[in-house]
Amino acid sequence: MKVAIVILNWNGHQLLEKFLPSIIKYSSDEADIYVADNNSTDDSIEFLKANFPTVKIVQNKINGGFAKGYNDALQHIDADIYALVNSDIEVTENWLKPVIKQFKENKNTVAIQPKLLDYKDKSKFEYAGAAGGFVDFMGYPYCKGRIFMELESDEKQYDDTYDIFWATGACFFVRSKNYHNQKGFDEDYFAHQEEIDLCWRIQNEGYDIKYVGSSTVYHVGGATLQETNPRKTFLNFRNSLFTISKNVPKRFMVFAILLRLILDGIAGVKFIIELRPIHTWAVIKAHFSFYKNLARMLKKRKKISFKKTNYYECFSIVWQHFIRGRKKFTSLR
Repeated sequence: MKVAIVILNWNGHQLLEKFLPSIIKYSSDEADIYVADNNSTDDSIEFLKANFPTVKIVQNKINGGFAKGYNDALQHIDADIYALVNSDIEVTENWLKPVIKQFKENKNTVAIQPKLLDYKDKSKFEYAGAAGGFVDFMGYPYCKGRIFMELESDEKQYDDTYDIFWATGACFFVRSKNYHNQKGFDEDYFAHQEEIDLCWRIQNEGYDIKYVGSSTVYHVGGATLQETNPRKTFLNFRNSLFTISKNVPKRFMVFAILLRLILDGIAGVKFIIELRPIHTWAVIKAHFSFYKNLARMLKKRKKISFKKTNYYECFSIVWQHFIRGRKKFTSLR
């Protein structure tokens, strides 16, 4: 099974210098290592050529964000499995073996994520994917090990292998054949939550997404856009609406979208109360962008088989967490 580790880079000299050595050390025997450069304006390419000559480089002509960046680069990479790894990921010894084993033994498994811990506090799960992702009825994402901003400590409680709904884009393994059959990530997203959309589309075709807890990586998080950046707020709110309009079964879709728009409005009010009106404006802009693109999103539904009918783990993670005070996945009802 041919594996290609592909690190998307944009002006990431310092991140490559810090994190690429662990990937080379613990991966070179089992995978080819690529850096897909998103038209950087720093000296990333020169630095790679001078210091990591074994790393292969794919140069994209423009910076198309996460989605287009990977779509463009992966056209030029031959492998059975793509390991799409953020430039701010530190890997560990034998991180690849259990993932490759899972792919070999389970032909219906198309995407996998490892355990994602916080690089800054390695005793805790990391926000971007923790121990595997799920969504509620309205498409709000959450994880085993992380519900909204509530992060669990790693006490080996999620060390096994199990089905999940979405795998984190921070360290995303996917069969190349299925990736290309799905036309890759949706480039209308630019960045944020395109992995949730792709995982949903994969499952709608009848395939599985897995979490492999015996593989561990550490993620810095927020290296591209910080949580305080209103651009990130805009992308997260808009792209989540894109995802549910494309993937939710028809009988649930209108109700799910309406409920989601109401809760987004409440979130906008909360931002004002917190004296963050710029984020309220980001939510408003996200909604208008969603309305503008809704016809395009609905058109994309025609290409989906909708074999997965029960997509949500709980009806409302907002209700469970903020009203009922549930802080852990194991306490959800």
